[in-house]
Amino acid sequence: MTVEDPHAPVRLSKLMAARGLCSRREADGYIERGWVRVDGVVVSELGSKVLPHQAITLAPAARSAQQDRVTILLHKPVGYVSGQPEPGYQPAVVLVAAERQAGGDRASRPFQRSMLRGLAPAGRLDIDSTGLLVLTQDGRIARQLVGDDSPVEKEYLVRVEGRLGPDGLDRLRFGLVLDGRPLRRAQVSWQNRDQLRFVLREGRKRQIRRMCELVGLRVTGLKRIRIGQVRLGDLPAGQWRLLAPGESFLGQGSRPAPL
Repeated sequence: MTVEDPHAPVRLSKLMAARGLCSRREADGYIERGWVRVDGVVVSELGSKVLPHQAITLAPAARSAQQDRVTILLHKPVGYVSGQPEPGYQPAVVLVAAERQAGGDRASRPFQRSMLRGLAPAGRLDIDSTGLLVLTQDGRIARQLVGDDSPVEKEYLVRVEGRLGPDGLDRLRFGLVLDGRPLRRAQVSWQNRDQLRFVLREGRKRQIRRMCELVGLRVTGLKRIRIGQVRLGDLPAGQWRLLAPGESFLGQGSRPAPL
């Protein structure tokens, strides 16, 4: 979303989120605690508005709180839902336990119960799909990965059955419509005779499966192997690790989505 008038006041929490400082919810908490300065002046009233060009800084206490938040990379198996539990199925967060932390990861920071507090999925992965799922306490990371304006690519390996017509691959790349809205351009290529590689910059509900149905294919297996610059790698199914210091979903030169 863009600002039509660059001189019009903007809600402070919205501007903080747009600059990638934190989520809007976190911004409200920081403002209430007096942890936010605008042009060097503390702003502690919720709903305050500022000008888009003004400088915003966070107090050391806010930066410390952010550093304590964890982001978890989980290799979600088939049969677990990404978010809210469904009848007969468990949410993927139940897999975030001490005994499922990847071996090498435990040496740097072992599992603690506090890691589960406020932990939420940043994006979805269907119940019958597997691969990389991000769970985070950090609103900045959630904003990078979720929403129509996210700049982050997601890469999938998709096993299919059926016959693809002469223009089928081109249609998968661009031109399909779901729920009355055209899809963004996608990178789609054959990996082998029954497996496609998809790279998307959006995540509609069951998007790849529905795309394939529109061109006469049926998905028999789907695995997400990359989100931005972070790869699933050799993380075993059902195990998790922490996002490492210096590891980032955004590539060099990428920026948070604009206000």
